[in-house]
Amino acid sequence: MEFIDLKLAEYAENHTSPETEILSRLNRDTYANVLMPRMLSGHIQGRILSMFSKMVRPNFILEVGTYTGYSALCLAEGLAPEGKLLTMDINEELEDRINSYFKESPFAGQIELKIGDATQIIPTIDQPVDLAFIDADKENYSVYFDMIIDKMPSGGIIIADNVLWSGKILNADEIARDEETRALHQFNEKIQTDNRVENVLMPVRDGLMVIRKK
Repeated sequence: MEFIDLKLAEYAENHTSPETEILSRLNRDTYANVLMPRMLSGHIQGRILSMFSKMVRPNFILEVGTYTGYSALCLAEGLAPEGKLLTMDINEELEDRINSYFKESPFAGQIELKIGDATQIIPTIDQPVDLAFIDADKENYSVYFDMIIDKMPSGGIIIADNVLWSGKILNADEIARDEETRALHQFNEKIQTDNRVENVLMPVRDGLMVIRKK
């Protein structure tokens, strides 16, 4: 998952705006108490998500895959004054922890967490999606993209995480035998050939595919 030298990564963090106090606590809490803490977006990726959100100033943000809520809080920083963020996750075990941090945040009244199957929830959304972040089960990335893109206005942004998959995306054997690696490769190819969008694959952390609807 780490693609650059540790000292360069530290230098980058030291020259990136810091986390807020609540994000710093959530970061530590996740690493101390939750399984698979590397799933957390973390400092630099979190600041990238915040930066994109602040540039878009979205009225409605959709997040597929909440984990402990770190990325949702970063994305919420750019919401328009009356904007809303809907985040969804299949894992109900983290619901209380997530909501406790959401309630502490300045965005308590703007973030909603739904527990359930995103493929069932997304079709019920009846408003334009200005910004979306996909960081859930890799096999369904293409499904989520197809469900979201038609709900987006021109200029809408979708960001998909883990698209480099710790470098396995370059390994033909991994693509052939591993369903997640194959799904991510197919997703990357799909985006590259979709004439409705423009895209850039950023080699940040585990890879961010940034997609803008034309």
